[in-house]
Amino acid sequence: MKRFCLLALVFISVGAASAQEQTVTLDELVQSAQQWAQENLDEDALRVLQSGDEKKVKQFLADIEKKFHGEYIVDLAPLKDTAKVVIPVLEQYEETLPYAIWLKSQWDYFEVSDQIRLLIPAPKKAPGKPPQRPPNPAAQAIREIWIKRVADRPWPKNARDYVPVIKPIFAAEGIPQELIWVAEVESGFDPRARSPVGALGMFQLMPATAKRYGLRTWPADQRLKPEPSAGAAAQYLRYLHNHFRDWRLALAAYNAGEGTVDKLLARYKATSYDVIATHLPAETQLYVPRVESTIIRREGVRLDQLEMSVAGANR
Repeated sequence: MKRFCLLALVFISVGAASAQEQTVTLDELVQSAQQWAQENLDEDALRVLQSGDEKKVKQFLADIEKKFHGEYIVDLAPLKDTAKVVIPVLEQYEETLPYAIWLKSQWDYFEVSDQIRLLIPAPKKAPGKPPQRPPNPAAQAIREIWIKRVADRPWPKNARDYVPVIKPIFAAEGIPQELIWVAEVESGFDPRARSPVGALGMFQLMPATAKRYGLRTWPADQRLKPEPSAGAAAQYLRYLHNHFRDWRLALAAYNAGEGTVDKLLARYKATSYDVIATHLPAETQLYVPRVESTIIRREGVRLDQLEMSVAGANR
């Protein structure tokens, strides 16, 4: 039971909202973990949590938070071994299966991070000074890694059922139908996927985003239904593209939040994704080229080749 509780704490910190705009303190992370536990775990698990060593919990959360939301991609690599242990445990319980589905969709990030770690040369050491961290790879280099990784990847199990249904929804919203493959990256086309901070469904919509685009989250959560979820995701992607006028920037905002992208564009006086890519959160640096490589694999087009319909651009 103690192990199960600690896994819950892992997911509270690891799954911090992809579009979260504000810095979260460690005390807030622990509070979020406890709230999640109160809502999802039984009394035995709660007793373990409340009697745990708070300092160790905070340190553990700090380490996970740093790796997932820090700037350096290679810091994600060590999470691979943890995920390998955690996924089978979560798959054993009906209540935690949605979290296992979500975590499995993150697996590629850990492996690509590990691959990048091996490719980056060791930092040079200057006498009397700590070694400098090597910079993140350029956006184009990461795109090439992803393209090779997914080159022979078959369709996800559920994709053949959902693709014919979702493409017309995206078309009706005036955005490129090719973007439905965001669902492969987010959830493997599994509508049951749930992140520990509340993102849910095939397109991993947060509650606020879902409500913004007309979905109910209670008592029956419409994010679990592929068609309403796809409609809301398409509307959000359309909004982001109309704001940034670039699909790579729009997808970066879908993952990291539009405020994060806006601030980086202003800070570096940039207008393109590639200029700010190495400064985005580590997950986002991998997310955007992962989506693009998936679309290239499934549809044979790059993000910069996608075009909005006139109706979509004017909404």
